[in-house]
Amino acid sequence: MAGVGLVAGVAIGTGSAVLEATLRPWRVGDFVAANTPSDAPAPQADVPETTHHFGSVGSGEKGQHAFVIYNRGVAPLVLTRGATSCTCTVSDLGPSTKDGDGASEAVTEKTVPPGGETTVSIQWTGKGSGGPFRQQATVVTNDPRRPEIAFVIEGTVVPTWKAVPDLITLPKLSTKSDAVATTTVFTYGDEPPRVDSLATIDDRTKEFFTISSMQLPETERAQEPEATGGFTVTVAVKPGLPIGPLRQTVRMVFRIPEEITAEIPIEGSVAGDISFAGQKWDATRQRLILGQVSSRTGLTTTFFITARGPNRELVVPTVRDVVPSSLVVEVGPAEPIGTGAVLRIPVTVTIPPGSPTANHLGSDQAPSGRIVLTTGLPDSPTVSLPVSVVIGP
Repeated sequence: MAGVGLVAGVAIGTGSAVLEATLRPWRVGDFVAANTPSDAPAPQADVPETTHHFGSVGSGEKGQHAFVIYNRGVAPLVLTRGATSCTCTVSDLGPSTKDGDGASEAVTEKTVPPGGETTVSIQWTGKGSGGPFRQQATVVTNDPRRPEIAFVIEGTVVPTWKAVPDLITLPKLSTKSDAVATTTVFTYGDEPPRVDSLATIDDRTKEFFTISSMQLPETERAQEPEATGGFTVTVAVKPGLPIGPLRQTVRMVFRIPEEITAEIPIEGSVAGDISFAGQKWDATRQRLILGQVSSRTGLTTTFFITARGPNRELVVPTVRDVVPSSLVVEVGPAEPIGTGAVLRIPVTVTIPPGSPTANHLGSDQAPSGRIVLTTGLPDSPTVSLPVSVVIGP
């Protein structure tokens, strides 16, 4: 369910106000039995419209609608701010007045004379990732038959943009070949998107990527409900990426007409003359999953590097860097498999008992650890293997 910010104002002439309070049940146009004698002068609130369907609003964008309240009675109609179904800022029901010392005082109510009218202006801001919403703001009155009026707004929050797919996947890349992948960005602004810049943000592999965009044809734009424009993003990959898991991000800056900065992740794996396998090696995620390890007992596991191709004899891995620093990584001698066309090299990873606690599970708050190896291969001299591990007491 999408969130929405509500600001409601009651205005007479140039007056304006904001209606907001805490969450409460709502009623549209409820009437109650009169508590005053039938011959007593009384106001009569007449509201032709209490619900407004405004279609869609973009996430972060604002909308507004004015409801009219008439006083059809013979006594003044007093309006006081009521509740809203979201927690928003509570403001006055109209312009501030001046006290005897000239200081501003908050106006908490407004009076509509018999035969008069006023408006309730409701402003909303679309929030959330998108979806339907139904929100309301209320006005309390002194009309004995209608002590409360609930104004409802309904519609759909749509994102300012979305990418389909929202992840650019480059599976089974080769160090010696190129590749191309695309994604479509739909936008929901008042104008078609104008792309200002496209770039990758990880400098370690930035040189291997070329990013381009093209405006989306109308026939493709029409396939996405509520979209007002769009463009395709093409990612071209050059040969030479290092062997191992690939993580990169495309950062886009475009205007619709407000400036939007958005990011689309790129994931994949790069294969070459070496590959990895083992009980704790996750081939799908291309990382070593050590999991949660107690520092009292420690852990020892082994994975294998497989080398093939004409340069397999050049593969002599050495440890260049480890994170966390308590990891002990030892590379064993290569052993031929079968006729010798493939070499298998064992790599033993140890977390010694007594290691300090560490969290490298692989999240934004706890980035993955790593094992960086030099390979001896001319086209892939180093490889960085992500490590997911939590070392506890």
